[in-house]
Amino acid sequence: MRIAVIADTHDRYPPGLPGRLRDADEIWHLGDVCDPTTLVEFEQLGPPLRVVQGNNDFHPWPLDLTLRRGGWAFFLTHIAPRRAPAGVVAVLHGHTHVPRDETIDGVRWLNPGCISRANRGAPASFAWLTIEEGRGFEWKLMLL
Repeated sequence: MRIAVIADTHDRYPPGLPGRLRDADEIWHLGDVCDPTTLVEFEQLGPPLRVVQGNNDFHPWPLDLTLRRGGWAFFLTHIAPRRAPAGVVAVLHGHTHVPRDETIDGVRWLNPGCISRANRGAPASFAWLTIEEGRGFEWKLMLL
């Protein structure tokens, strides 16, 4: 299973991005969409779109989601919590606009960076999360 992970669109994204996500099995957006119509082109691609609410969102998306894929539990949120919820293998978050991939106490902390603009010293980016049933998962950052 291949999941495209994006965050912090802030009402915009690079024009070629939806085409790059066409082959995704799912798309996860980690908040700060801002205007929900920003997601229309992603919704039209066909794969399920999961969205969590960011601190700049006023749409009633959930604040966080725990999704089980390939036998693993993934926690999606916008602002990283102080601790990982019990039972998850990874916490995926946005907010900082800076890519992250680190392991703390056996849990991966992942941030795809900001898709809408390069700032805070990091280029615009998203990530692919590839999950193999019962075998593990891989995180690959994609710079734009």
